[in-house]
Amino acid sequence: MNIHDALKAVAWDRAEYFKYKFPAVRFDQTKGIKTQEDFLRVVNKKTMNPYLRWEKTQEYKALVALMLQSRTADDLQEVYNVVAENAKTGDDKAVKLFLALTREIDAHAKIAMKSMERFEEDEEEDDDLII
Repeated sequence: MNIHDALKAVAWDRAEYFKYKFPAVRFDQTKGIKTQEDFLRVVNKKTMNPYLRWEKTQEYKALVALMLQSRTADDLQEVYNVVAENAKTGDDKAVKLFLALTREIDAHAKIAMKSMERFEEDEEEDDDLII
């Protein structure tokens, strides 16, 4: 599950708060960043208190973990590119780091493939019948 799927499962105002707090999560990056007043107007609230309380819940913490996981994947790609370039120039430390990073990526890829296989199996079981 990614952050966008997870946000669909939360109340819309909480999802809007999460997108307000972490603007990089929004799909449409052309829209400007909302001010606190703009956000409160959209969700029709007078204070941020309900959302500040929500930040202390497991649901919020799980969403933050998913968001950080996706950011880590992006960062890993950037690090990989830098290390690969340095390894190609013959930097000994970069070569060792590149090999370790490659092993780590392979391990994560195997886990991801297993997850994708389960996801595909779940989709195949869904016959789209409406009851």
